[in-house]
Amino acid sequence: MKKNLSNIKKAINYLNNDDCIAIPTETVYGLAANAYSNKATSKIFKLKNRSKKNPLIVHYYNLKFLKKDCLINKQFLKLYKKYCPGPISFVLNLKKDSLISKNVTNKKDTVAIRFPKHSLTRKLLKNLKFPIAAPSANISSRISPVSKEDVKDEFGKKIKFILDGGRSKIGLESTILSLIKKPQILRLGGIDKNKINKFLKINIKKNKKNNITVPGQAKIHYSPQIPIRLNVKQPRQNEAFILIKKRKLYDKNFFYLSKNKNLKEAAKNLYKTFRKIKKKKYRFIAIEKIPNRGIGEAINDRLMRASKF
Repeated sequence: MKKNLSNIKKAINYLNNDDCIAIPTETVYGLAANAYSNKATSKIFKLKNRSKKNPLIVHYYNLKFLKKDCLINKQFLKLYKKYCPGPISFVLNLKKDSLISKNVTNKKDTVAIRFPKHSLTRKLLKNLKFPIAAPSANISSRISPVSKEDVKDEFGKKIKFILDGGRSKIGLESTILSLIKKPQILRLGGIDKNKINKFLKINIKKNKKNNITVPGQAKIHYSPQIPIRLNVKQPRQNEAFILIKKRKLYDKNFFYLSKNKNLKEAAKNLYKTFRKIKKKKYRFIAIEKIPNRGIGEAINDRLMRASKF
């Protein structure tokens, strides 16, 4: 406990000095900086080699802090009470006097926000005087990190501090829901869109437009930089083969996402498995068909984008 408090104090000091640090969340690790600071947020884009046109998600502790920057509506409040803190992000209108850096929003009058559930990051946010912009702590288009070690793999000594919160429980990024005018799913993620539909008693559909308005909409994303074949029944020779569940047949080229076709377990293990295969220096990846239900839809979204490499 004392170590955690000491590490949170270190994290606060770095963030107060406009530095970027890595933080844990229940989805993936984030590259965090003061969302009100142009200087700090510009460092995120430089470290990630990220286009300035690709907006960032801003993380808040609670509703009180959010109200300083954003306009809220009844649908948002309903969803906030149900799912927050948790793996869901919302696109909201900014207030005219908001202090959010223009870097974060690509100079738009809207912003994506969320309330992370991880206890360490919540303690961090509670003790800051500003929200934090925090996209995934990886080089743009590459695999998102789910542990401190993954962040080190990405950046080495380029990041001054990593707040170690263990391995991310969900392993995929948050669901992003736009509440500007008509509600739309902009990114599939940690919360099943069907559950959101059932809760709101409406049919929210996924936005199929290709323009990047929020994180995670790039055509090529979440990639191990290795060619990927999807929906494969039989792998080729020397091809790493990712399977949704364990088989009795053993092969050194087989990599399992779960023991018994558990989609939540598969989601948690996806990026870890990509990294493992990359470190073993495989040149090709084949993936068997993943059920397109629940979080399986989000897994398939990530696989589709990763396969565009």
